[in-house]
Amino acid sequence: MLIPILIFDIALVAWSLHLMEKAVEHKEFSLMLAGTLVAVAAAAMLVVYFLMGHCMSYLLQVS
Repeated sequence: MLIPILIFDIALVAWSLHLMEKAVEHKEFSLMLAGTLVAVAAAAMLVVYFLMGHCMSYLLQVS
């Protein structure tokens, strides 16, 4: 399950970099904000994935 999430995260980071490049090119703050939010969402998705993985393995050991 990690491989599809990593591929999706890489796609999100690439999209955020594309948005930020367009923001610099057009001098638009909203595109820069959108790129930053997409990058933060990608990072948060990885953090939640790893936290839930550790939580689920702990809960399965306790049962």
